[in-house]
Amino acid sequence: MPSFKELTNADIPVLIDFYATWCGPCQTMMPILEKLKDDMGDSIKILKIDVDKNKALATQFQVRGVPAFMIYKNGEQVWRGGGVQPLHQLKELLQKHQ
Repeated sequence: MPSFKELTNADIPVLIDFYATWCGPCQTMMPILEKLKDDMGDSIKILKIDVDKNKALATQFQVRGVPAFMIYKNGEQVWRGGGVQPLHQLKELLQKHQ
């Protein structure tokens, strides 16, 4: 299995979604992220991380609430946000880092 560093060290933007199965706002984000992937296709990568199954990673990235999002490009974090994010805003952020 590739490491987190390998997964985020891409020349396309990588959107990381820290979520939990019990989280209502995380459930709200599911269709938004699916639409985002449908719209942007292979020009982006979406990496979903369940905080309950990856507590060490969530702690390492100081995720204190879910959903939490980060965008990485070439291994560098270029954006971080939390809560329900509108589709158009995520799309603009990802396009800005293509």
